[in-house]
Amino acid sequence: MFKVLAELIKIIKKRKKNFSKNSYTYFLFKKGRSYVLRKFREEFLELVSAIKYKKRKQIIYESADLIYHFFVLLDLNKVKIQDILKELKRRQNFSGIEEKKSRKNNVR
Repeated sequence: MFKVLAELIKIIKKRKKNFSKNSYTYFLFKKGRSYVLRKFREEFLELVSAIKYKKRKQIIYESADLIYHFFVLLDLNKVKIQDILKELKRRQNFSGIEEKKSRKNNVR
């Protein structure tokens, strides 16, 4: 299951460097962070709408779009998925309520 995500990350890294007029990934990296943020927001709102109206197939489709754009944004910001997984692992040691309280006292 997670192999698909690892493969997607590899494809994104490969295609961002290889010019192709047919590569959406290359296009996104050329457009830059602001553009990709707008696309991410757009995909998020489309997912919210699909969830609101309980459209299962659309939820799946929009979730895939959101995940893809999320990985592009991570790469644009030089953040590795391993760093996020490490943070999620750290949070397993206490409740979500405690974790939220700790943010107020410890701005990251």
